Amino acid sequence: MHHSHGRATLGGKLSAVLVAAGSSVGLGNIWRFPYVAGDNGGGAFLVIYILCVLLLGLPIMVAEFSVGRASHRNAVGAYRALAPKWSFLGYNGVVAAFLILGFYFVVSGWTAEYMVHSVTGSLARYTTADEYKSVFENFIQNPWRPVLYTALFVLATHFVIAMGVQKGIERSAKVLMPLLFVILIALSIHSLLMPGGEEGLRFLFRPDFSKVTPSTVLVALGQAFFSLSIGIGTMVTYASYFNPDTNLRHTALNVTILDTLVAVLAGVVIFPAVFSVGIEPSSGPSLVFITLPGIFNSMPLSMVWSSVFFLLLVVAALTSTISLHEVITAYMHEEWHMSRRAAAWSTTGACMALAAVALVCLGVIGLGVVESREDDELRRARQAASNYRYAKSWLALALPVAYCLLDAAGTFADSLVLRSLDPDSANCAYELTFLFAAVVSFVYVKFFRHDRFLPKREAPKYIGALFETAGQFAYIYAIADEDHVMYAAPIIAAYCAASVLWSRIFLREKLSWRHYLMLVLIVIGIVLLGILDL
Repeated sequence: MHHSHGRATLGGKLSAVLVAAGSSVGLGNIWRFPYVAGDNGGGAFLVIYILCVLLLGLPIMVAEFSVGRASHRNAVGAYRALAPKWSFLGYNGVVAAFLILGFYFVVSGWTAEYMVHSVTGSLARYTTADEYKSVFENFIQNPWRPVLYTALFVLATHFVIAMGVQKGIERSAKVLMPLLFVILIALSIHSLLMPGGEEGLRFLFRPDFSKVTPSTVLVALGQAFFSLSIGIGTMVTYASYFNPDTNLRHTALNVTILDTLVAVLAGVVIFPAVFSVGIEPSSGPSLVFITLPGIFNSMPLSMVWSSVFFLLLVVAALTSTISLHEVITAYMHEEWHMSRRAAAWSTTGACMALAAVALVCLGVIGLGVVESREDDELRRARQAASNYRYAKSWLALALPVAYCLLDAAGTFADSLVLRSLDPDSANCAYELTFLFAAVVSFVYVKFFRHDRFLPKREAPKYIGALFETAGQFAYIYAIADEDHVMYAAPIIAAYCAASVLWSRIFLREKLSWRHYLMLVLIVIGIVLLGILDL
């Protein structure tokens, strides 16, 4: 079905409920709600959360549904049609969706990694909490595994979005939402049958208002908005695909009930299991990735239940990333007049560009980490030619900080200069400045200090000057390209990688495999930035 102007619509009332529920039901319910409830007293938090959902969340969802369906436009266009001065709400939603999408992609990658470990049985090899903590920390600190699984989630989300509203989003919701509920119910039944699980149910359903603080209310309100996906453009965007005869109040109520039910069922899955082994429920985000794997391992058929649970998280994560991706894609498709596939690729490309920047940054940071973990004797030998006292003095911190501040000020000044000068003129000005400084230095050394000038001895300085000159040319041309200037910073910041590489080539310093790994990451990130060319 389509509107008169060719905009796709959802197939029916059930589709509207499932699609909207797919947006609200996700990691916010299954991953975040249990540990937030555990940190804030359990039953009392649940009561306050439900009140926030009914008194504030439900009316706001109906309002967003109304704006979206009345306008049949994306988040920005919908608010602009309502009143131009309110269009900033749409832009706020698009930006928020993009930022949250980046966060969700990371956590989604974690869920995929753990599902693979569960299926292969590798999680079952560990027995203690410290071992599971070590597994989690090693994973999130690994230079390539989180990136790989995040990329897989990005591509899966892109595939659904590129298929369109009816063939992609609607079809996926009809499959993923029933699957999510089936898995949840199966896990809930299994959790209820665990010995000592009734203590977990009492924690979840028996309110203790003595633990309620003003912070508890704020956290519950934030969780209600986070879980229902309101205020970030998703409900406005999805409602724009509703049929004209869709009952908005009934749809919003059904979505709210489903969303709350999933959150409660997630608590039923987790808290009886936690209490059955005597673990505190307030374990924070690690509850799912550190505590629960250990609990599953103590159960019969541990591989099965662990695999099913993390499959649940993967499904929930995918419904969340699809809805957030659609907000951005719909905006670019309609406001920038791009084809849907082009808009989807642009959104996916932006996520990949962020990943590329992250790779460069990760590599640079990783080099520092590798250096810090080197053997003390090796490090001292490497620093023998340097000023050790300087490395330990306050200047070692003060001078780099001062350099960063001056470099930032210089970059800002460069951008101002380039507004009135073309790159060629700016390069000439740069090199004339360096030439003047070189002449002054030569005159001072030769005629005032009366130092001997030995060309052969100064050869390394000549070579350094040539490379510095070439680098300045490249730098000016880079920041003069306003469409790609944001990529100049991470690439320039990777100069330390070149220093490490030159030390191997010219100084014959031995590098470990970790050094080479970080260098490869930096190169991959820079290459990706060049290939994407966004």
